[in-house]
Amino acid sequence: MRSVTYSMGVSLDGYIVGPDGDFNWTAPDEEVFRFWIDEIRQVGVHLLGRRLYETMLYWETADQDPTLDESDREWTALWKPLPKVVFSTTLSAVQGNARLASGGVAEEIERLRAEPGESDIAIGGATLAAEAAALGLIDEYQLMVYPVLVGGGIPFFPQRERRVDLELVETRTFSSKVVYLRYRVAR
Repeated sequence: MRSVTYSMGVSLDGYIVGPDGDFNWTAPDEEVFRFWIDEIRQVGVHLLGRRLYETMLYWETADQDPTLDESDREWTALWKPLPKVVFSTTLSAVQGNARLASGGVAEEIERLRAEPGESDIAIGGATLAAEAAALGLIDEYQLMVYPVLVGGGIPFFPQRERRVDLELVETRTFSSKVVYLRYRVAR
């Protein structure tokens, strides 16, 4: 069965976006970006909330920029054709290889898990991931922890009164002192 993986950059105090709406502290250096390029190769479909979708729209046309470096071109070549499902109550259309979700997150994940293939179902965006987590649909949490305290904002983990036991699967420390943590939900 295809795994659902929630991955995002997160501050040491647990936020994906700071109180001012800024997340520039998650800009990856070359080593971290190379890691994300390798990770996206394992993804078969990406579920996104509206805000993350709008942030990632840049990559739909980035290949037209002649100043892009080789890593950016490689990411764009992987991201553009990747199927994406966007969850939004305000958007009426999406661009690129994306479609608006026709049902709730549980229905979409159930449908995608029933499709043939072994590639991961990635989920991004705190609100969407919180909904999937509350329904017990996330199989793995992947955090790229940045050495910064932002003091508030949008948390990586939903503030729910529900215990979820996790098994540490992988760790990696990058030269920039960013730490990657990968946990599997213990079932």
